[in-house]
Amino acid sequence: MEDTAIIDLYWARSQQAIAESEKKYGPYCAAIARRILEREEDAEECVNDTWLRAWDAMPPQRPGMLSAFFGKLTRNLSLDRWRRAKAAKRGGSQVEVALHELEDCLPDRRRPDEALEAGETAALISAFLRRQSQEDRALFIRRYFSLVPLTELAQQFSMTTGQVKSRLHRMRGRLKLELEREGVAV
Repeated sequence: MEDTAIIDLYWARSQQAIAESEKKYGPYCAAIARRILEREEDAEECVNDTWLRAWDAMPPQRPGMLSAFFGKLTRNLSLDRWRRAKAAKRGGSQVEVALHELEDCLPDRRRPDEALEAGETAALISAFLRRQSQEDRALFIRRYFSLVPLTELAQQFSMTTGQVKSRLHRMRGRLKLELEREGVAV
């Protein structure tokens, strides 16, 4: 079923919207949740919560790209669950490693004007990524949005793990310089 038809089902408040979403985007959302969460049950619950959040968001929202909309919902729900689990017990998961890699080139979020600055920072990061090669952009997004492990990225891009690490490290360095040049406190 086409994305526009699925969105129309949500707007019509048809239960079929959830079934069609699950059929078309369930595996995609499950892959995102599994990369973040260790337990299969938690990943499944986040995917189910994705459909509920989508149900609550449409209407009034009409997503332009349904895959990105569902992916972002799943990612955010999974990260929230991961943070709750991390607060209960400390650990060195794949998510923590990927987020730690970005730590040095992102601003401190404890400032009072956080919301405004976060939006401006997101726009700067988007502009930065648009100027990168398609391969570098895909590496960055898959690592830091989809949280794909380095070994999996190496296989997907026919590189060694060291090459992937090196490219991501250089990109983070360029991003940090650009953010500093734009006046973002890093």
